[in-house]
Amino acid sequence: MNKVNDKVIIANMSGYYGDRLAAAHEMVTGGPIDYLTGDYLAELTMAILYKSRLKQADGGYARSFLLQMEQIMGTCLDRDIKVVVNAGGLNPGALAGALQQLAAKLQLHPRIAWIEGDDLMPRLRQLQQQGEAFRHLDTGRPLAECAMPPVTANAYLGCWGIVEALRQGAQIVITGRVADTSLVMGPAAYHFGWARDQWDALAGAAAAGHIIECSGQATGGNYAFIEEVPTFKKLGFPLAEIAEDGSAIITKHPGTGGLVSVGTVTAQLLYEVGAPAYITPDVVAHFDSLQLQQVGENRVKVSGTKGSPATNEAKVTINCHGGFQNSLTFYTAGLDMDKKVAIIRQAALESFGGEEVFAQLDFRYYPTHKENPATYEESLARLQISVVDADAQKAGKFFTASLAALALSNVPGIFWAQPPGPARPRIVHFPALIHKRHLRQQVHLGEETIEVEEVQANGEVLPVSDQQLTSSGKAIYNGKQVRIPFGRLFGARSGDKGGNANLGVWAREPEAYRFLHDFLTVERLKQLMPEAAPYEVQRYDFPNLLGLNFFLQGFLDEGVGATFRLDKQAKALGEYLRAKFVHVPVELTKDKG
Repeated sequence: MNKVNDKVIIANMSGYYGDRLAAAHEMVTGGPIDYLTGDYLAELTMAILYKSRLKQADGGYARSFLLQMEQIMGTCLDRDIKVVVNAGGLNPGALAGALQQLAAKLQLHPRIAWIEGDDLMPRLRQLQQQGEAFRHLDTGRPLAECAMPPVTANAYLGCWGIVEALRQGAQIVITGRVADTSLVMGPAAYHFGWARDQWDALAGAAAAGHIIECSGQATGGNYAFIEEVPTFKKLGFPLAEIAEDGSAIITKHPGTGGLVSVGTVTAQLLYEVGAPAYITPDVVAHFDSLQLQQVGENRVKVSGTKGSPATNEAKVTINCHGGFQNSLTFYTAGLDMDKKVAIIRQAALESFGGEEVFAQLDFRYYPTHKENPATYEESLARLQISVVDADAQKAGKFFTASLAALALSNVPGIFWAQPPGPARPRIVHFPALIHKRHLRQQVHLGEETIEVEEVQANGEVLPVSDQQLTSSGKAIYNGKQVRIPFGRLFGARSGDKGGNANLGVWAREPEAYRFLHDFLTVERLKQLMPEAAPYEVQRYDFPNLLGLNFFLQGFLDEGVGATFRLDKQAKALGEYLRAKFVHVPVELTKDKG
């Protein structure tokens, strides 16, 4: 324990691999902090790092972290700022070695710890023989029945390996696939000396970790109500001032752009979640129990989060090689657009030799053209043709050459959106669970290695409710209504959860939430967004946040690395909903008629 005051300040410098490089220096020099964290590992990132490691055996980690540490390592050591990141990806030991070489070049001597134990690939078959079926979380299908070979398999580890590394005096902690929240929970648990069963305190830190893990998304980035954000210039990244009871104040350094408000924090709490019971490896944090309060300019207090015991299973992200895929997009202009698209489709099928030539063949028509267009661009519609096949040549050269042959022998007003290219590996997301008895974290510091067990439930595991709360759909107002864009009253934020999409929606006032609660049923959502109609959609209520969360199962097919959708991570789904016109009671609008 290193309890020096009544709070610990934990900052974030990265929300994904490719985030703003300068953020590390900005967070270290912009104001006082105790810990600097960085999240580099989106689910797709593991597939990207796999390809990197294929090219270079000592690769497989986020190389941008080295550039950041070159700028700030000396300052962090001088100011006793400890760094905790998951930039190790698939190869945390190699990153620790590269960081040690960088330190020597800078004539610095940090104590660097690295943590492994998440990589299940070397023993995946053995674990299956021991009874771990690795059933797909959405379909229930066991991994053994999946025809696609796994290329990565990583368990989401908890925070206690990080705690142990800090206890041993580590100044920089490199992990592989830990839960995003672990990066914040670990420093907080170490600082306050929390026990493994201090569920409420741990849940509070988990909530804070979820809020700040996506960098600028907690401070005005991607925020629905852009008019509330004073400036997007030099957007400050978030930090959490965590107290001993797990409550936290979310804020940012002074003099930076962006905004920290109840709204920006609400948006992030509803991002990439399912039910209000948010499961982490170390605690189940009940997001429907916490309270938000604006306690100052750019300062929001998060308190009252209830926690219940951790589950006995950990999430595993498995990426499988699903063959090869390719896409070509055509633009076409002019009259008789539907007829043109039908002719192109038929000609493509004839050029391919039929629909059965490829393992998958997908046509998607986007009628974005306008009648009597005012500009050239308004005359254009899009047709995307995509294929999947086990044969890279078939999905590559054969596919593109077959379409290229139509260039001068088809309908008028057609051109390619981009040059044809080779097929790329199709990475299929396969989420599963593993019992924690199979997991051990190995904490390496110098010549010493310490094993840390994952948190398991002692005795009976409390059930985690996944009940879907529904509403009557009855309007609560019977008076005059006005037709306005949905987003003039309600915010939304959306994202990907493997092959699924989540769509969080919230109101800014209790009166508007009462209307939202009854108005936006699953059925109504599917009416407003017909693309969601074919999918199973669950709705969860967050009355404490004046919000709802919709979970669209299968909306992203088999994950961001395999879907044919234009928006492969469902990032714009929320803004699409906000653009829809709806009838609302006039009392809820500024103009009360």
